[in-house]
Amino acid sequence: MGLSKTIWTNPTEFLRAQQPENPVLFFAPQAVQAVARRFLDGFPGLVTYAVKSNPGEEMVDNLITAGIKGFDCASGFEIDLIRRLAPDAAIHYNNPVRSRAEIAYAVARNIKSWSVDSKSELAKLIELVPAKGCEISVRFKLPVSGAAYNFGAKFGATEDLAVELLKTVAEAGFIPSITFHPGTQCTDPMAWGSYIIEAAAIARKAGVKIARLNVGGGFPSWRATGVQPDLEAIFATINRVTTEAFGADRPALVCEPGRALCGDSFTLAAKVKALRDDTHVFLNDGVYGSLFELGQIGIIDRIEVMSPEGVRRTGAILPRICFGPTCDSVDRLPGDVPFPDDIAEGDYVIMHGMGAYSTVTNSRFNGFGELGMVTVLSQKL
Repeated sequence: MGLSKTIWTNPTEFLRAQQPENPVLFFAPQAVQAVARRFLDGFPGLVTYAVKSNPGEEMVDNLITAGIKGFDCASGFEIDLIRRLAPDAAIHYNNPVRSRAEIAYAVARNIKSWSVDSKSELAKLIELVPAKGCEISVRFKLPVSGAAYNFGAKFGATEDLAVELLKTVAEAGFIPSITFHPGTQCTDPMAWGSYIIEAAAIARKAGVKIARLNVGGGFPSWRATGVQPDLEAIFATINRVTTEAFGADRPALVCEPGRALCGDSFTLAAKVKALRDDTHVFLNDGVYGSLFELGQIGIIDRIEVMSPEGVRRTGAILPRICFGPTCDSVDRLPGDVPFPDDIAEGDYVIMHGMGAYSTVTNSRFNGFGELGMVTVLSQKL
C-alpha cells in the first residue's frame, strides 16, 4: 500500500476511470488540516496526535503542516517515525506498560514525558529514567459512561493507587502530572468533566500540585449520518471544569486525539463481489482488512453506493447482512448495514470517515487485504 502520485478530483473520477478490483482509500489532505486547525483554535492547551490511530507519513506530514507540534507515541517505531518527520516535536510516551529495553530505547532518544498506572511500572521508570526535567503522568480510571468501549479495562489506577503513585512521582523528583482516557468515541462533554473533577481530588489528596493534566483522547470522529460531533462543546466543558475543579492550582492542559484528527480524512471504496440470493452483500474488504474497527465499535453509516459507471444508487434503504471476502464467518460487519435496495454486483460501497484504525489493522489473511491509496481534492462524489 502506497500513496499514488496522481491527485484526482474526487473518488468518482478515479473509480469511473480505473475500475479497481481491490479496495481503495481516498485521502483528502485538506480534511486533515481543517480538523487540526479546529483543535488548535479550540482546545485550551497543547494538542498532541495519538500516532497509533494512523501512523501514515502523509497523515503526520499534514498534521505538522497544520501546526500540530506534539505526538503521543506508544512504541519505539512511533518514536522514531516522529523524530524523523518532526525532529523538534514534543513526544509523550504514554503507553503505561513498557519493557526495560523499551524504556532504555526511549531514554536514548531524549523522551521527557511518560505515563504510569502501577507501582511496578513506576519503579522501573524511577530506576531507568533521569528525573531532571522529566514528567511522569499518573493515569487513573473511572467507570465508563458515554464511550464506545472501555479503555479502563486495561489501563488506569484506582483513586487510592493514583494518590500513592502521584506522591511517589513528586518525591522522586519528577515533574508530577495526571492523565486519563475517557474511552473511545465519547460524545458527552461531561465524560471529561467527571474525570477532571476526580483528577483535582487525587491531586489534593496527594498534596501535590500537578504541572499538567492530560485529558486523553476519546474525542469523536464523524461516524453517523447527520450527526456531526460538537468538539467545541467538549473543549468548552474541559476549560470550564478545569478552572472550577483546580482553582488557583489549575494545571496546563494537554489532549491526545487520534481518530478525531485523522478519521474524516479517508474515504473507503469497497467493491461488491456478490449479492447472494438478493440477501447477503459480499465486499472485497472486511473485518480482517480496513474495516476491522467496525466490529469493535459499530458501523459507520455514512455510506453511499455507486455503479461502476459512476451513477449513485438511490433506492430505498434496505438493511442487509454484509460479509467481507475471507472464508471466515467472523468476517461480518456488525448488525445490518443500510444499503439502497438497488445495490448490485460490481457496485462500489463508499464509506466516509475511514481514516482511523483502517490502514494499521489491515491484514493479508486468506490472501486478501491489498489496499490502494489515492489522493483526492474532495471526498464528495
